[in-house]
Amino acid sequence: MEKKHLHIAAGIIKNSNDEIFITQRSADSHMGGFWEFPGGKLEQGETPEQALIRELKEEVGITATHSEMMDTITHDFPDRRITLYFFLVDEWKDEPFGKEGQPSRWVLQSKLIADEFPPANRSIVDLLTKDGSN
Repeated sequence: MEKKHLHIAAGIIKNSNDEIFITQRSADSHMGGFWEFPGGKLEQGETPEQALIRELKEEVGITATHSEMMDTITHDFPDRRITLYFFLVDEWKDEPFGKEGQPSRWVLQSKLIADEFPPANRSIVDLLTKDGSN
């Protein structure tokens, strides 16, 4: 049987203090309890950047005004394959918060812990913690 293939845009929201905004996945979701970079699935006909802007507005209440593609990672799970499009978001309007009630926090880029993130996110966390300047 063909695995479901999901395409997901994720925003690495970074402020001028070298802090990254992360949110926690709900306990009842796939990879529940892990921390993540906010974002979500691309809808039919959407580009990764369009999905990023829409998802950040829905999930954390900001309007991204400048972002750059950082990396694309494909990860296989037993039941699905996901392709993640990671964007560095360094300019936005409004203040991010857990708009859907999810826990959220700012973490110094150098203090991100890969094991707190789903396996598909760990290589990008490693990249961020090795390169604090980005």
